[in-house]
Amino acid sequence: MTGMDKAGIPGALAPDNQPPARPAGNLVTQDVGLCASLGASAGGLVQLGAWLDSPEAREMAWEANRFPPELHLFDRGGRRLDEVRFHPSYHGLLGNGLEAGYAACAWEGAGDGHQTHAAMVYLFSQVEPGVCCPMTMTYAAFPALEGSSAAALWQPRLEARAYEAELKPIAAKGAATLGMAMTEKQGGSDVRANVTRAERDGEGYRLYGHKWFCSAPMSDGFLTLAQAAGGLTCFLVPRVLPDGSRNRIHLMRLKEKLGNRANASAEIEYHGAYAERIGEEGEGVRAIIRMVHHTRLDTALAPAGLMRAALTEAHWWCAHRSAFQKLLIDAPLMRRVLADLSLDQEAALALGMRVARAFDGKSSEEAAFARIAVAVAKFLNNKRCVNVIYEAMECLGGMGYTDDTPLPMLYREAPLNSIWEGSGNVICLDILRTLSRDRLAGEVLLAELEAARGRFAAYDAALDGVVSELKAGVPEAEARRFSERLGDLLAACALMVSGPEALAESYVKRRLSGAGQVAGSVAGLAEEEILARWV
Repeated sequence: MTGMDKAGIPGALAPDNQPPARPAGNLVTQDVGLCASLGASAGGLVQLGAWLDSPEAREMAWEANRFPPELHLFDRGGRRLDEVRFHPSYHGLLGNGLEAGYAACAWEGAGDGHQTHAAMVYLFSQVEPGVCCPMTMTYAAFPALEGSSAAALWQPRLEARAYEAELKPIAAKGAATLGMAMTEKQGGSDVRANVTRAERDGEGYRLYGHKWFCSAPMSDGFLTLAQAAGGLTCFLVPRVLPDGSRNRIHLMRLKEKLGNRANASAEIEYHGAYAERIGEEGEGVRAIIRMVHHTRLDTALAPAGLMRAALTEAHWWCAHRSAFQKLLIDAPLMRRVLADLSLDQEAALALGMRVARAFDGKSSEEAAFARIAVAVAKFLNNKRCVNVIYEAMECLGGMGYTDDTPLPMLYREAPLNSIWEGSGNVICLDILRTLSRDRLAGEVLLAELEAARGRFAAYDAALDGVVSELKAGVPEAEARRFSERLGDLLAACALMVSGPEALAESYVKRRLSGAGQVAGSVAGLAEEEILARWV
């Protein structure tokens, strides 16, 4: 989606020392780390990988960001519409993702469904991350409906490999998307402070109140929280009622966001909106946490994709741009910087895919590992993401600061997944809470870490420190430091499994040996082996 890509004249600017347009490739086959993590499953994603790296997909991604969504509240006669309208490219990207199985593949019975889904999150995040939001929530809403009266009608449509943008009653659609509207201005992450109320109306309820953030407001329905007689309760709110009329959901305004511009986020109000209860009254958090658990998987993989996209641009630029009579890629300091940054991206991918494998697991041990590891991966990967993308931008110099390249878009997107579904402090406190209350989660986590002992002294020393802290109890104020160290240990473990020895050894040296924090400040990394994976 760069200006050079759109120009369509590879090599035309070479006399001016400008790299040629990056040619179409394949986001799957050219990604050594992804192929290693997926194994045989990678073959099923090759076609998608080729399309996402095509001029067509890049142009659609550029247009989806260039022409953001628009709010249309009323028709010409003054009747409420409460609609968001998108550029056709947004619908095209979203349709391709849903048809490829982004929301469906995890629920179709394949043993690697969550891994395949996680890989799609990673791939789409490299091209146009805004369309991931509605697809991610549709994927994550599926398990939240399990056992509810709404499951029979909604679940088959959530896992359909199709996209139907038209607003129609759910029974009249073959495919549907489902969003989320939880946050209220007075509570934020503290959803128990919500004041939206739910009143009984026959078999259903009527909702009254304001939601500060509604993600993907053109979804066919939303999972939401409201105070019923029995306490905070989860509800499914359809956009269109069975008779074809619009539900009483008023879109108040679209949020003006730093990034994620192709996607709409809205403030909404319920004015007696019809809703169906999901779970028992008073069990709202328990009901919706299943959705949150799965969206967190996506927030752990998306930053790995954003980093990959940024570093792909940096590697291409450095391989084709000369300075001081040599290509940038041959300059020793640039090689060290690129290797350092690439190492963080490889670790983020390996860790995220290890967590996805746990989501596919059938045992109670793997489920427990997923509960704790998804929070750790979400925290670590997102905290590394912003700096990696900034440093990649700097590799391009002034060009990287312009929207002729995708670097500004990626940089604007970088903080999102750390904030969404639990910001850094919330996640770190969740990690401490899980380790103190969930005995099995703590046991399987330590078992995974202990299995990697004996290969690197710095790893062993860091693990000894974590074990000692767990026994003594980690103070709340130390939650971030502890979570970072825990994440680095888990990432090192993942690299030991999916990557060559040189990558794991370099990561341990970089992140567990007390080395400098500025990119390119650590000597002795396996630069040749790391950079060769980007050719």
